[in-house]
Amino acid sequence: MGFFLENLTGRESVLNTRKKTHLSPNLYIYTYPKSQSTYIFPNNNKTMHHITTLLLITILISLSSFTQTVYSRYNTSVIPITKDPQTSLPKVTWGLRLQQWSGEPYLLIDLDSPFTWKDCIIRHSDIPCGLEEGCRFPVNCNQPLCKEAKSYINPICPSLNITDKYGCDICSVTPYNYVSNTCKISQLTTDLINVYLTNGRNPSPGPNQPFGTRFILSCAPSSALKSFPKDVRGVASFSWSGLSFPRQLSSIDIAGKFALCLPASGSALGVAFLGDGPFYFTWEANLDLRSVLSYTPMIRKSSKSLGYFITVNRIIVGKTPVSLAVKSVSVKLSTRVPYTVFRSDIFNGVVASFVKATGVRRVSAVKPFGFCFEDGSFGSGRVPNIGFETEGGKVWTVSGENLMKRVGNGVSCLAFVDGGLKVNDAVVIGTFQMEDNFLYFDLVNQKLGFSSSLLARGTSCSSFNFTEIAS
Repeated sequence: MGFFLENLTGRESVLNTRKKTHLSPNLYIYTYPKSQSTYIFPNNNKTMHHITTLLLITILISLSSFTQTVYSRYNTSVIPITKDPQTSLPKVTWGLRLQQWSGEPYLLIDLDSPFTWKDCIIRHSDIPCGLEEGCRFPVNCNQPLCKEAKSYINPICPSLNITDKYGCDICSVTPYNYVSNTCKISQLTTDLINVYLTNGRNPSPGPNQPFGTRFILSCAPSSALKSFPKDVRGVASFSWSGLSFPRQLSSIDIAGKFALCLPASGSALGVAFLGDGPFYFTWEANLDLRSVLSYTPMIRKSSKSLGYFITVNRIIVGKTPVSLAVKSVSVKLSTRVPYTVFRSDIFNGVVASFVKATGVRRVSAVKPFGFCFEDGSFGSGRVPNIGFETEGGKVWTVSGENLMKRVGNGVSCLAFVDGGLKVNDAVVIGTFQMEDNFLYFDLVNQKLGFSSSLLARGTSCSSFNFTEIAS
């Protein structure tokens, strides 16, 4: 009999050196010098049952007490964000911390996924566990969070009617790969993760290993990773769902409040905060970023809707308003697309207003973009900003760095995509337009806080100090 530890690249298993000592006819212990850990093992199933019960109770009490002690000082967690060089999409490390070893896998950030999923294995064993990495407890089909996960079913996914075959001991779900537009049947399980806490200025250790925060995710087969970048092994959920990171990892009184600040470069770190702050960047030590935010109502289209929407009443290019067929449009925020996608009529209106405001001459478009021009077309003039006037009159300003994309051969393009006339959403704001913008998602009060470009304030999303301090 034994127990499972994941054999991940760059980590040495603690199982390679152990000492066995008999305590009684029914019990023996293994001592692992390298990990300074001791585990009690039974010699029969009856003893196994009693130890399992006792150990699980001890683990739950310890985790609860330890976590509450830590969170009583800091109520916000912080997670470093990296820009994937292949897809330009944001990602976080498997462990939600600074990369711990070369080759550590990543998870893509997703504002639409109902739950976090990753390529992992659930090992069924009679040996009690709960402290070591890789120890997972499957969720059964009667638990509320299983019902939560099953309430968001993607129509392209296969049927989950497999209870007759597997019973209710598992919670079957279908993680969706939005890069390849495919999904696989898998199951929900518990895991332990450790995240940084923060005072708003620096990260500090959270509940340290072997203790951590209990978290529910889906262990998906490796076949679910089709078309993902090589180092990406799953998806991190930041949606409305009760199974998302903000809902599960924040303190109870602030669950459902988080911030994203995406980096513009693959060589710099952006930052995500789970909680209500404060948020300080290094360029101005005493300025809490919450004080520079404008707010607009955030819409949830239905109880089954997981994405984030805001209402935009006007789109303005420089001082020229875009002609819209309706009084307002619903705008979705998405980390699944790198560039903002407009419905064709809105795209054409933006381009027409841009040409009117600048007089720039169009050249052959370079995919995926629909409007391109020669570098230097503006001379010493400034590229006009594009403003999204939100409900309540606050304007989210998209400035030059988030507007233009250089594509080579002396050509630049407006970093917008013509999505056609049959798109589900009239406007989908992509990650390029979010970069170096501080976005605060308040799911409790259903509002979005936005800073517009931080570059105009002399800072960027890479200005959080990730130097770790003691808690």
